[in-house]
Amino acid sequence: MVNKEVNKMEQLTTTREERGKAIVEKNGQIKKVDDHSYTVKSQTGHGVYEVKATDKGMTCTCPDFVKRGLPCKHILATRFYLEVQRDTPKGTVTEKMHLTYAQAWSAYNAAQTEEIRLFDALLKDLVKAIPEPEQAMGRPRLPLSESLFCAIQKVYSQLSSRRAHTLFQNAVDKQQIDHAPHFNAPSKLFNDAEITPILHELVTLSALPVAGLETDFAIDSTGFRTTTFGAYCGMKHGQKKEHRWLKAHMATGVKTNIVTGIEISTTNDNDSPHFKPLVEDLSKNFNICEISADRAYSSRDNFEAAGAVGGVAYIPFKKHARCKTRGSPLWNKMYYFFQLNREEFMEHYHKRSNVESTNAAIKRKFGETLKSKNQIAQINELLAKIIAYNLTVVIHEMFENGIEPSFLHK
Repeated sequence: MVNKEVNKMEQLTTTREERGKAIVEKNGQIKKVDDHSYTVKSQTGHGVYEVKATDKGMTCTCPDFVKRGLPCKHILATRFYLEVQRDTPKGTVTEKMHLTYAQAWSAYNAAQTEEIRLFDALLKDLVKAIPEPEQAMGRPRLPLSESLFCAIQKVYSQLSSRRAHTLFQNAVDKQQIDHAPHFNAPSKLFNDAEITPILHELVTLSALPVAGLETDFAIDSTGFRTTTFGAYCGMKHGQKKEHRWLKAHMATGVKTNIVTGIEISTTNDNDSPHFKPLVEDLSKNFNICEISADRAYSSRDNFEAAGAVGGVAYIPFKKHARCKTRGSPLWNKMYYFFQLNREEFMEHYHKRSNVESTNAAIKRKFGETLKSKNQIAQINELLAKIIAYNLTVVIHEMFENGIEPSFLHK
């Protein structure tokens, strides 16, 4: 029965593709409106339908797309139309032209030009959310909030410890901190294991301003290179020195690309066990509708973890997967949905690409190399990168969606 339904879905998809190709074969059926919009003539009438590229995929005004919400023959025809053949000395090459959606350039430009000024102001408000530890005796130490401010500001600037000291002096002039610490203070802070949970808390707090914008999320992992090396066998076995890497398992919103939670492990750690704790932390501050992740996270426990917080997990099934429940009704339900409605399933799943965009943005802006020398400091430095990145996202959303940042739990 399942195979018959799958074959039926494949036949319907094939039919739409054939009709789409038939539209393209007739001249004048598709016309470009702008960089992200095309009109396609109706095959059965005298009207036209508009195909648009949005940040959530391609849409069409035809009844078929309005009813199903899946790619219709007009969308498929536009995709075929954008496959341009070009003659080269090596033969005919097919290139794909991608529809793009309009960028809100005024908001983007304003956010970029104001980022540095607003970053320091938001960072000051963020670190104040961390309570100051009591000090019963000894010389008065630098407030924890000011130490965190300087350490995260240094990571944001990508300057060396000595060169970043000028930033601390400027912060004093702007009354953002009371005293400029020694240039080595951020390094000392990162070497403290007790700072790690505090930085995790700051990651969570820095994502709260966009809680009203995000309901769909994606989870994935990425690596950050350290400046330290692992053990190697040298000349005897011909092995070269290799950098150690840290693996960041992150949950991100698919609309703003903000990082809502992170777990850090060694390079060879499996991805799947990190899904449940990330989802549970996410549910404390966000309303969850969908969570997408790749096949590495495909397990009954992870489907159930998403369902337990009111979300639906869109995780593709591995080739050897079977529909046996084994205590997970959601596994069985999503397995048949995946088999019978593959195209619709993949439309949801492809939101996962946003987490890859997040990973690329973090590394492009703040680098993929961690400068600290020991693992505790490396973990803390990486967390500081995520906090700095989240604040830049908040700044963008201030101009894009008019949010008013508040770093307090709901």
